[in-house]
Amino acid sequence: MKVAVFGGTGFVGSYIVDELLNSGYDINILVRDGSEKKIANIDKCNVINGDINDSESISNTLKDCEAVIYNIGIIREFQSEGITFKNLHYECLKTVVDISKEQHIKRFILMSANGVKPSGTGYQETKYKAEVYLKANIRDWTIIRPSLIFGDSKGKDEFCSQLKRDMLSLPFPAPAFFSGINFLSAGQFEMSPIHVKDVAEIFVNCIENNHAFKKVYELGAKNYNWKEIISIISSAYGKKKMTIPAPVQPVYLIALLLDRFKWFPISCDQLTMLLEGNTCDSHLIFKRYNINPIEFKSSNLDYL
Repeated sequence: MKVAVFGGTGFVGSYIVDELLNSGYDINILVRDGSEKKIANIDKCNVINGDINDSESISNTLKDCEAVIYNIGIIREFQSEGITFKNLHYECLKTVVDISKEQHIKRFILMSANGVKPSGTGYQETKYKAEVYLKANIRDWTIIRPSLIFGDSKGKDEFCSQLKRDMLSLPFPAPAFFSGINFLSAGQFEMSPIHVKDVAEIFVNCIENNHAFKKVYELGAKNYNWKEIISIISSAYGKKKMTIPAPVQPVYLIALLLDRFKWFPISCDQLTMLLEGNTCDSHLIFKRYNINPIEFKSSNLDYL
C-alpha cells in the first residue's frame, strides 16, 4: 500500500515515516525545498517537493495513494510571518481532504491533540474544526489525539528538551503555575506523557485495522502532575530542580505583549492549555495493538 504523508519532516512525523518504512509501506511525502535533509531515509521515500498551500503539490503527493496521514501542526502561531493555526490546522487540511475525495482515497488518519474543543484556544478550536471536516467528508477516518509527546527529538522541537532549555536551565526555581489565589493548587495540573515511538506505532498499525475506522484515539499513559514532570526531566540530566508557586496571571500579561516573538518561551494559548491539564486513559488501545507503553521516567529521557 502507498501512503501519502503530510508533515513527515518534524519530530513526530520523522518517527511515523520510519515506522511506515519498517512496516513495508511505500511513501509519498511532501517536502518543502531545502528540508530534504530532515528525512533520515529519504532514499526510501518518494519525495514530492512543494508546499502545503499549493494544490498541485498536494495532488502530486496523493497520486496513486490508498491512505493519507496528515501530521502538520504548530503549537504557536506567528501571524506576521503567515504561520497561523487556521491555515495549517484547518484550511490546508481541508484542501488535502477535498483532493483526497477527488482521487477516491477513503482512508485518512489525522494527528489532532487531546483536549481539543469548539470553544477554546486558537490551537484547540482549529484542531477541532479539522476533525469535524474530516468526519464529514472521508469514509474511513481515524483521529489520533495524543497528550504530551516525549522522546529523542534528534534536533527537532520536543516538549522535554524545550522545557529544559527555556525554564529548567535557568538559575532559579522552576515555576509551579496556579490560577486565582489558591497557591496550594500550584503545579497540580496533570498530563499523560506518551513516547513518540508508541504514537508512531499506533499511527501505522491502525492504517489497515478496521477497528480504527471512524474512531478517535486519545493517547496517553500514566498521569503526572507538573511538579512530578519537572522532577523527572531534571533528574534525567543529573539535576534536582526546586519549584516555587507562581501565579499565572502576571506571566499571562507579559505573554500578551511578547508571545509574538519567537525568543519568548511560552504563549498565552500554551499557558491556558497547560493549566487545563491534559490526561487520558489509553490502556485499551495499547492492549488492542499489543503495545507496552514506554514509561515516562528519567532513564527514558537520556537524550536530555
